[in-house]
Amino acid sequence: MEGRNPWLALLVLCMGFFMILLDTTIVNIAIPSIIDGLHATLDQILWVLNAYILVYAVLLITASRLGDRYGQRNLFVVGLLIFTAASALCGLAQDSNQLIAGRVVQGVGGALLTPQTLAIISVMFPPQRRGSAMGIWGAVAGVAAIAGPTLGGFLVTNVDWRWIFYVNLPVGVAAMILSFVYIPDVRPGRQHGWDVPGILLSTAALFLIVFGLIEGQRYSWGTVTGFITIPLVLVSGGVLLVAFVLVERWASEPLVPLDLFRNRNFAVLNLVVAAMAFGMLGLFLPLTIYLQSVVGLTAFQAGLSFAPMALTSMIVAPNAGRLTDRIGGKYILMTGLALFAVGMGGIIFTARIDSTWLTFLPWLVVAGFGMGCIFAPATTVAMRNIPQHRVGAASGVFNTTRQLGGAVGSSIVGAVLQNRLSEALKSEAVSRAGQLPSQLPAAARQKLVDSFNSGGGLEVGRGQTGTGGTSFQAPPNLPPALAHQVQQQITAYFHDVFVNAYLSAMRPTLAISVAVLLAGSLSCLLIQRRAVAAREAQERERAVAS
Repeated sequence: MEGRNPWLALLVLCMGFFMILLDTTIVNIAIPSIIDGLHATLDQILWVLNAYILVYAVLLITASRLGDRYGQRNLFVVGLLIFTAASALCGLAQDSNQLIAGRVVQGVGGALLTPQTLAIISVMFPPQRRGSAMGIWGAVAGVAAIAGPTLGGFLVTNVDWRWIFYVNLPVGVAAMILSFVYIPDVRPGRQHGWDVPGILLSTAALFLIVFGLIEGQRYSWGTVTGFITIPLVLVSGGVLLVAFVLVERWASEPLVPLDLFRNRNFAVLNLVVAAMAFGMLGLFLPLTIYLQSVVGLTAFQAGLSFAPMALTSMIVAPNAGRLTDRIGGKYILMTGLALFAVGMGGIIFTARIDSTWLTFLPWLVVAGFGMGCIFAPATTVAMRNIPQHRVGAASGVFNTTRQLGGAVGSSIVGAVLQNRLSEALKSEAVSRAGQLPSQLPAAARQKLVDSFNSGGGLEVGRGQTGTGGTSFQAPPNLPPALAHQVQQQITAYFHDVFVNAYLSAMRPTLAISVAVLLAGSLSCLLIQRRAVAAREAQERERAVAS
């Protein structure tokens, strides 16, 4: 590779990749501060979160083919440039619309950059050394996903929410400069044509599917506007995806060569990374709310609670990558997914109203160990026998599958959490009605109990603390001391109803992710041994050549 040190190139690739993954989670912790700073509505803030994810997921496959055509390093640098400039725009935003626009541009930059990292690594490192490289790449991916809440909480608490975007600027500029010094200009070896029907169909299909998944909960899985409903959006996306597959079967230069999926390991590992992404999103959303709204931690403390998981993953991932080079990744992956599930299961059984972050420390370490055994082996096994001229397309598909797994996990977990919380609030409100002060008229007590029947969407952040009773005004005829006592009793009632209801709702929600992770672990039994997979890959290449 032009005499360049591949490990230094890997370091630069990881700098860019870390920045992209960090921005998928860092914004969540800053939601309350952004709402206050920009006077934004909840709907607008949801689009600040989702605009980035939507654009990022939709463009990954197309961006991978652009890398094949114009050079992966060139697209990596262009992605860095766009993402870094967009980060500055986000930090300078004066209203929510400007921030949403900046997040859209960030999504474009992230999509251009991400598939190039995996493609360049697959070309720079031979198969026998690729596991070690993927181990470092996997450690960065795992840490970035978990570090977002921690770093975001620190910046929001000690500086300002705008710095969750400004922090990208020095990293992006340094990575752009170092890219031309250390990353070789790798090319797939031949020019690819433009599969325009494939690009249009895949973009439209992924847009509709991802939009339906991330926005379904907000629209209660019903009407968006007029005759357009979330089910219609999802079905339309599925129809277009089927049309895309049919078109790709007959395209001379397909955007996604479907014979990639004849490689059994590649096909199975796409399912594995989707299960992993499902599990990660299924853990972070309920647990982050629990730590802040039930346990009572600050945003920074809640983010810091995930640090043991991140550190464990960071230590384990490089070693798992090296071990994959020696013995293969099949049983490492099985163990990793199973341990991730065990860690989440431990959280389910140990979570209490009076828990602290120390309660979950051993289980988060177990989950972090499991996560560290997933990223690198999954990527190594999936990409090991992909021909060099197909690594761009394979990288795009692999990253898109991971994003779709996260989107599905987020939508299902969010919907189940909302449904279970709604039911649990009603039940707890009735069962704890005896806590309400006897000085209140029966009609007033019933009104407070009925206030938990209103339903509504689950709002993450301020307002989900179970302290709704603070807005209740005690009857004016009560003496001041008694009125204060009544107010305290009502506030305690609202708090107790909420925290107990949330704990009841969180357990079955986390159990869904545990089940998905265990299914992913079992699917690893389908992974072929290295020798068999290599032999079949050679046979496919000879068949194509003839």
